[in-house]
Amino acid sequence: MIKFQIIQCKSVLTKSNLPKVDYCINPYVGCLHACVYCYARFMKRFTGHTEPWGHFLDIKVNAPEVLAKELARNPKRGTVLLGSVTDAYQPAERKYCLTRAILEILLRHDFPVSILTKSDLVVRDLDLLKQFSSCEVGLTITTTDEAIAKNFEPHASVPKQRMEALEVLHKNGIVTYAFIGPILPDLTDLEAIFSAIKGKVYFIMAESLNMSCGNRLFVEGIISKKYPSLLQLYKNGFSKKYWDEAEATTNMLAGKYKIPIKGFFSH
Repeated sequence: MIKFQIIQCKSVLTKSNLPKVDYCINPYVGCLHACVYCYARFMKRFTGHTEPWGHFLDIKVNAPEVLAKELARNPKRGTVLLGSVTDAYQPAERKYCLTRAILEILLRHDFPVSILTKSDLVVRDLDLLKQFSSCEVGLTITTTDEAIAKNFEPHASVPKQRMEALEVLHKNGIVTYAFIGPILPDLTDLEAIFSAIKGKVYFIMAESLNMSCGNRLFVEGIISKKYPSLLQLYKNGFSKKYWDEAEATTNMLAGKYKIPIKGFFSH
């Protein structure tokens, strides 16, 4: 059962401490992609929701109006990340089009835009994205295996759709990248991902699996049900040495496939 709630927000343009972006905009509260490993589930404690993460969505219907007022005050121009603790292109965006309206406003003020999503719906807004003087779009790629993706990212676009979205965006001159993360030990095939994204992206970023953000029981639950032979591995945790080796493999593949890597984030 999914709980939808229409809400009014007082602000939408938030200063960011994330690297290489100045602001964040989150048009929704919650995310119906319901990714098992989601780091943003900590947001639930600020919402008043009792539903599990991935089973509720608050829609900030006045977000475009609020953003227009905020930008009318002439804040310092800076790069805006669309979707830091939600996915700006999750399924509800097809109906509410908040992200598209926000893009139209940012375009009028010539604010650079960065988007990270798991949805091929982003291609819908190609007409707007092509008009920005500075725009980059990343697609999260955790695996090329559709069964693994279905288990861990049940309501996101399947890997093939994400690859196709990257290809369309790339061919239309958008700066594209793949966010390889989280890397799921013994499940994420890094070479398969590099092979699939070659020619579709300008660079990649990668991230280790973060098991300290309230997701451990959910991740271990899927591992226990679908990949029981890996359960003890996941219960034991992963050392710095493990992730150093994963980073070395990522760097090696980046060199092999001639795709620059702009960061490997470990937890």
